[in-house]
Amino acid sequence: MSRTIVISQSMYFPWVGLLEQIRLADIFVHYDDVQYSKGSFTNRVQVKGANGVGWMTLPLRDYHFGQHIDQVMLDDRTDWRGKHREILRQAYRKAPFRDDMLALVDGVFSLEVRSVADISRHSMLALAGYFGLEPQFLSAGDLPVPGSSSERVCDIVSYLKGSSYVTGHGARNYLNHSLFEDRGISVDYMRYQCTPYPQLNGDFTPYVTALDLVANCGADGAKYIHSGTIGWKEFTQ
Repeated sequence: MSRTIVISQSMYFPWVGLLEQIRLADIFVHYDDVQYSKGSFTNRVQVKGANGVGWMTLPLRDYHFGQHIDQVMLDDRTDWRGKHREILRQAYRKAPFRDDMLALVDGVFSLEVRSVADISRHSMLALAGYFGLEPQFLSAGDLPVPGSSSERVCDIVSYLKGSSYVTGHGARNYLNHSLFEDRGISVDYMRYQCTPYPQLNGDFTPYVTALDLVANCGADGAKYIHSGTIGWKEFTQ
């Protein structure tokens, strides 16, 4: 039986590209027990409004270098939820499915969370649920698979009895493909289509939060989440 595994760090209301990976997964693993990288998309995302593209960033509390993503705490001394909601309300005030988008955000913001990993996972689950994407979601920290780098990723896929591992383009620079081949696991990279959809405020960009797809297209936006993959050998040629 074929089984596709996707392993990725959680991202805060991520771009459509991460939903593309979720769509292809039988099992999606949140890889949050690894070192947090400052400036990554784990705690920030781009939002497109009438004045262009800006950032929406989660505030961190007592962060220090070397912490894992699931150890980085949110700074709730500021009303970042209210600030982010207002950014989104303003950016999409003329969007046809603005209310859907805000209801999704309100649902996530109503949950009790402490860490960046918590809020990012919940935001991904909410977006996936809205578009009917329903793989099995797991957390790497709950799996009895220690280690690091390519070896651990391969071990996780093996533990979950995966026959295929799908990943984003960034893995090209570090993934040891032969490890997977030796275990009979195929490695495929995303072939992002970045299909334009009706989008307010100027020229289309795919690199903003998937809340943009919700606000502009509603649940029908699922039809724009349709990218396939390409084998690693062809991709890395």
